[in-house]
Amino acid sequence: MRIVDYELFRVPPRWLFLRLETSDGTVGWGEPVVEGRARTVETAVEELLDSYLLGEDPTPIEDHWQTMYRGGFYRGGPVLMSAIAGIDQALWDIKGKQFGAPVYELLGGRARDRVRVYQWVGGDRPEGVAQAAEEKVDEGFTALKMNATAELRRIDNPKAVSDAVDRLAAVRDAVGPSIDIGVDFHGRVSKPMAKRLATALEPHEPFFIEEPVLPEHNDALPEIASRTSVPIATGERMFSRWDFKEIFEQGAVDVIQPDLSHAGGITEVKKIAAMAEAYDVALAPHCPLGPIALAACLQVDACSPNVLIQEQSLDIHYNETSDVLDYLEDPSVFDYRDGFVGLPDDPGLGIDVDEAHVRDAAGDIDWHNPVWRHEDGSVAEW
Repeated sequence: MRIVDYELFRVPPRWLFLRLETSDGTVGWGEPVVEGRARTVETAVEELLDSYLLGEDPTPIEDHWQTMYRGGFYRGGPVLMSAIAGIDQALWDIKGKQFGAPVYELLGGRARDRVRVYQWVGGDRPEGVAQAAEEKVDEGFTALKMNATAELRRIDNPKAVSDAVDRLAAVRDAVGPSIDIGVDFHGRVSKPMAKRLATALEPHEPFFIEEPVLPEHNDALPEIASRTSVPIATGERMFSRWDFKEIFEQGAVDVIQPDLSHAGGITEVKKIAAMAEAYDVALAPHCPLGPIALAACLQVDACSPNVLIQEQSLDIHYNETSDVLDYLEDPSVFDYRDGFVGLPDDPGLGIDVDEAHVRDAAGDIDWHNPVWRHEDGSVAEW
């Protein structure tokens, strides 16, 4: 069996799908994308496949991963690691189909029967979150996540802090103490504001505060952690076990959130998860993406003892034109029930991609995140 062909599809709302085919007709799917840089990642995928994988046996996945990562003098970063991630997902999908087993069975077998998930409420500039939270709890979700704020100045006024507190308080009052509420700072918050917000939000008992500062300022995490008992989560913009090594050694982070479509795929995130376990850190993979990325996450979730919860993009505010279930032949494979999702038990990634719909939907999709500006005209963090 050899890798003989591949195709890439940019599909709405902002995803890139990879179809990898072998000489015996087996097809594996991956989702290599950086949101807002799909065309750039598409080129990187083509370079990697053309240089290293076409004509090769798909079976030695670890060797392929090492070749793609180490074969270039320059390595790491969001584009190259996302390209590797999607290829890696497709290789595992093929291998699972080859052996007639879900990927998690090839990684040691399941450590759980289902995975808890959380549901996004509100939007980029969070509004109406209390009502949205009530609706999602009524649908059966037991964990939610919301953005803490819109853009903030480096040192903002007391009202900016009180507005964030009031929003969280409204959600807490609406859903009660038995629902977990993650609060995403989204890297929008400077270190001084993160310190103030972490303390101010604490009485309303967030599940975690996510990405309190940008990853380039991870050296500030110990100071922020020293000011609050709220668990700190981060990692969606970290791309390899080497990126995570420093924060494990700091001891300030309680939850890591590597993305299976950004951090080297199944092969790498399984290793990151094992590192986290050794430091008593929980795993909650980042996944505001499509069904292939979610299926890959669930394979790692299934066999990783330290999984806390899984992000998923059903009804997320980005999915205005297509949603996570639209590209599946059988959407019930993601069986959302009582705040959990069941583990797919079909071979490979466990999903059947609706290829006809993918081909119909594919086009020159060119999503970009907004560019926000402060009142003085300077660029703000989105």
